Amino acid sequence: MRRLIGLAPAMLALALGLPLEAGAGKQIYEPLSASVRSVLSEAVRDSTSPHLVFKSDQEGQAWLAAMSHRLAPRMPKRRDREEFLIAVQYEAKRAGLDPQMVLGLIQVESAFRKYAVSSAGARGYMQVMPFWVDLIGRPSDNLFHMRVNLRYGCLILRHYLDIERGDLFRALGRYNGSLGQAEYPRMVEAAWHNHWAYPQRTGGTVPAQRRHQDGGT
Repeated sequence: MRRLIGLAPAMLALALGLPLEAGAGKQIYEPLSASVRSVLSEAVRDSTSPHLVFKSDQEGQAWLAAMSHRLAPRMPKRRDREEFLIAVQYEAKRAGLDPQMVLGLIQVESAFRKYAVSSAGARGYMQVMPFWVDLIGRPSDNLFHMRVNLRYGCLILRHYLDIERGDLFRALGRYNGSLGQAEYPRMVEAAWHNHWAYPQRTGGTVPAQRRHQDGGT
């Protein structure tokens, strides 16, 4: 226990496996170029039903069983957590993200609470700020809807990764509104590797989405 002395409260909670308050999700409003807005809006509109993205059904079911077991203490109903995990894996792969990292981010952001609201007003599993629905041009989207929230969250992080040319540390800082500070990226990394690491590569690929190339907002 001595090694835990001096840790920030959030890091200490992660180390002890305790739930976190919804205090993250403070993406900062920045105007988007017309091309970026168009790409994000088109990506959000996709209506394909979520499904596991693996090279084989056997690999997919093995992953789902392993993740379902880990998530059970936080989401007791099997049907709910399997639906959630399938959506996370699909939306993460669709956005070119590691699903295990996304699970770590969700743990830090909302502790897997669908209706979590932060002090900044961010909503849902991935703590998406409400301004995004207007910024992308879809004001009727409900950020408490599971799939809508996961899709927005994954696409926003992908957007930040593109801006930061693949630098996950800086992209996570943007996602949290704490660019340049180490605490939040380290929290996500700790949750990712300590709770959601998986020994095999999690899946194949989803047809590539068109992404902006200018790296700007």
